[in-house]
Amino acid sequence: MKDFSELISVRRSHRKFTEEPVGQDDLKRILRSALMAPSSKGMHSYAFACVTDRAKLEALAQCKDMGAELIAGAAAAIVVLGEPAVSDAWIEDGSVAATMMLLQAEDLGLGACWVQVRERKDREGRLAEDNVRQLLGIPEDMRVLCIVALGHKGSERKPQNEDRLKWERVHGEQW
Repeated sequence: MKDFSELISVRRSHRKFTEEPVGQDDLKRILRSALMAPSSKGMHSYAFACVTDRAKLEALAQCKDMGAELIAGAAAAIVVLGEPAVSDAWIEDGSVAATMMLLQAEDLGLGACWVQVRERKDREGRLAEDNVRQLLGIPEDMRVLCIVALGHKGSERKPQNEDRLKWERVHGEQW
């Protein structure tokens, strides 16, 4: 990557992946970026579960009604967790960490996609968070925010189109 501006321009969500595994060094760099993410009051209320087992990836893909299917084709998935007892900003802390992972994956040439879990349900009305917790044995005091699906890109996507930026959503000091 040339610079950060280019990185954010080319970073797109990827939902199709090749069958090539993601190397352990790349996974470690992605997790390192998450662990370096800023957090409210430096409390680091986030935690992560890294999944590479094919059967577990396929099970995670069924954790909610829609939008998680892509995990079945991913080489890895990182479940982003938060600990509300540590910080009331666990959602924000985890969101920043997940964003750092998405950017690091792109910088490594990998594809990634945020899969929302918090406050989503499966087809039977069960909380997706509970499905993930049960599958991975996550303690009850931890909350599941999202899953970052990772893999080698199965297709290319064009960079963001600058002409489509919604500058009307930006306001000055007075609304």
